Amino acid sequence: MNKKLHTEAVDTLFDAILCLESKEECYTFFEDLATVNEILSLSQRFEVARMLKDKKTYQEIAKKTGASTATISRVNRSLNYGNDGYDLVLKRM
Repeated sequence: MNKKLHTEAVDTLFDAILCLESKEECYTFFEDLATVNEILSLSQRFEVARMLKDKKTYQEIAKKTGASTATISRVNRSLNYGNDGYDLVLKRM
């Protein structure tokens, strides 16, 4: 875990996210918290991760998501060398 990321403010943000009870509440909160482009970027990365786990090619992923090969590579690096956060969530889904 990145020690720079682990702060009281981030803990409070995550506590706020964990108290959300529905997708509608998530939409309401995240639309206030972040820009549309930021939310779309996060969702794109998550979709890229899901597709990489499903063994899709970079070309298939880029075509479906519009993600650049740099973004796909970054997500792939996180899947292979990161903290297993994507795996944790994808398994639970």
